Formats: sequence, C-alpha cells, structure tokens
Amino acid sequence: MQSDPTLERHFKGHRDTVTSVDFSCNMKQIATGSMDSCVMIWNMKPQMRAYRFDGHKDAVTSVQFSPSGHLVASASRDKTVRLWVPSIKAESTVFRAHTATVRSVNFSGDGQTLVTASDDKTIKVWMVHRQKFLFSLNQHINWVRCAKFSPDDRLIVSSSDDKTIKLWDKNSRECIHSFYEHAGYANHVDFHPSGTCIAAASTDNTVKVWDIRSHKMLQHYQVHNGAVNSLSFHMAGNFLLTASTDSTLKILDLVEGKLLYTLHGHQGPVTCVAFSKTGHYFASGGSDEQVMVWKSNFDCGEYGDTVRQQHKTLPLSHTQTRPLYSHYCQADAVQPSLTCSVSLIHLFPSPFLSLNCSSPQLSPAVSPPLIQTVSILEQRLTLTEDKLKECLENQMEIGLHLQRSEEA
Repeated sequence: MQSDPTLERHFKGHRDTVTSVDFSCNMKQIATGSMDSCVMIWNMKPQMRAYRFDGHKDAVTSVQFSPSGHLVASASRDKTVRLWVPSIKAESTVFRAHTATVRSVNFSGDGQTLVTASDDKTIKVWMVHRQKFLFSLNQHINWVRCAKFSPDDRLIVSSSDDKTIKLWDKNSRECIHSFYEHAGYANHVDFHPSGTCIAAASTDNTVKVWDIRSHKMLQHYQVHNGAVNSLSFHMAGNFLLTASTDSTLKILDLVEGKLLYTLHGHQGPVTCVAFSKTGHYFASGGSDEQVMVWKSNFDCGEYGDTVRQQHKTLPLSHTQTRPLYSHYCQADAVQPSLTCSVSLIHLFPSPFLSLNCSSPQLSPAVSPPLIQTVSILEQRLTLTEDKLKECLENQMEIGLHLQRSEEA
C-alpha cells in the first residue's frame, strides 16, 4: 500500500492570517509572513524556539528565503521590502520598493536579484546587493499580484487583477506573451521546474497549466469550491500543490492529469502553500493563524516505488500518523464523467498527459491502491512509445528504399 501525506507539525504564533510560507534550502527553518505585520522564522527542531521579526508597519504579503538561505526577503502593504538575516538578532535592511502595497517578492536562482510586484501596477527588478533598482515592467493596467523568475532566470511571469498573466523577457524587458483569464484573475503564478510551462491559481476556483512555448493551455482543473490562493510545484515536476478559500489543500498528479488528495486541517481559507526544496515536506498557512507542516510521503510504498523509478526522488522514512485528508479514487470518480482529448507531450521529466478538460467536483471514495492506475498508465505509455518507435523505423526504411531507388 502507498503511504499518504501526513500532518507532522503545526506552529501557532501569528496573530492574524498567515499570508506566505517558504522553506530554507537546508530544511532547518520555515519563514512566514502575516497580516499581523510580522515575519516569523520557525525552526524545524522542536527544542528551538521561533523568531519574531518586527519592522514592517503594515501587513506582510510575501516572504522568501534566498537560494543560499542566508537572507529572507519580505514584502509589505507598507510599500517596502525588507531583507532579514534569519537569526535571533533580527537584523534587516529596508527599502521603499513601490508607491503602493508590495504583493510579492522573489529571488532569482543565483540569489543576485529580486523581482517585486505591486498594487502600483508595476513589476520591479532589484540588485540584492545595496538594493539597487535595475528596471521596471509597466504593461499591466491593474494591481499585480505575483511575479516570479523562471528557473534559468531569463524570463519573468506575472499575474494581475487586469485578468492577464504576462511573460517577460528579462534581458529585452519586453512582454513576449499575455495569457488571458476571462472568468477571474490569477492570485498566484509560478514556473514548472523544467521552465517549459506555468501554473496559475485563479479566483474563478480553477488551476490552469500553460505551455510557454506554444502558449496553449495544457491542463485545466476545476477541483476547488472557492478561489485558489496559492500553488507550489514539487521539485520533480510531477505534483502540484494548491491552497483554496474552500479550506482545503489539494495535490494534483500532473503526469496523469488527476487529483490525488484533498487535505483538511485549516479552519477557514488556506492562503499559502509551499513544497520544501527536496519535496519531502510541504507547508501551509491560513486565516486560522496556523502554520502546518506536512510530510508528502510520495515515495513510500508501492506507488512511491513507481515514482522513484520515473523521477529518482529521494527516499523518506516510513513513519505514519493518522492523516487529515479525503483520498479520492481517481479511476472510479473521474474517468466515467470526463470527455476530453488526451495527447502525449514531453515537457516534464517523464511523458505528461495533456488534458484540456474540466472535471466535476469529485466525491470521496474508499482509498484503493493507486498502483493499478499507475501500471495501466505505464502500459499505455509503453504502447504509445512502441508505436512511435515502429513508425520512425518504418519511415527510415522507406527513406533508405527511396534513396537506393534513386541511386539505381
């Protein structure tokens, strides 16, 4: 039997809604921001106390560790960004980044630059050293909710209340494409670890995955009953974690194009989620002022063995506690009521099923072993790959035959 996600720890110390959460690269600390104007650093070792950083004069909207883990950046409604040293001394530098609320802050992969997004409708890029302003991106016509660097730092993606998601070339500073959200706007957007696509968490209760090269929508999930506030990709690229106003977290299997788990724990809206850098854990924060740390357990048991073979993720211990979630039987609950076209594309570390369709809200079912579903999928992929190989071999034989005919 597979091992399911388990709630490992929860932290309480904020005095208002938790707005943002992030893991340090070494998994020793978690940073959170809150409407209570504080940044908190939680230590994963139970005996070590948390640090509370006071400095912002209004709600903290976004926090992120630098890639090295030596700094934490925070954005605030007070129009500033702060860079903190995550230690007991709580040292920080502050700079006025925008003329309105700063909604998000994100480090580049090399840790040298920051991108910020604001209600002043602009995106700005800064040098971390001395917080030097580099340039701004100005084509949005409403509040900008989120801005993120691509894994290779060449692109920036942003989402706005103007109902667009824009893709920017960092070097030319040009907007190279706009994706349009007709029914709502995206609260949160991020790049897949491969850098080939983006995912958007929308106020219309949906999650969409877009190919940034063809500009086509690859997947469209309608699994939440409220606005989707945040999302996070697993480092292997095969799972997507979402948080919603409907009080749930959901884990989507991007390879199969299906919902795997619905997790319950927060009382009220879940406002932020993040996978750890290894994908072994994930954390969530909500309007209940709680920070919850979950063990993903994706690579325990039979299902995990399959994932390990495909994605070579690292093993976890087999500790189990009673999980707080509803587990959905995808094969029984989804397939009979779905009508959609399926195509194989090679964007992710393993072949990825593109489902341009919308699934109805699923109803809970008894937890069956998922290994059967995975085996069926693998068989189908193998058959498809065999057919492709056969076609290519036939084409080569025909080409050689034609070449010989011409030479004769």
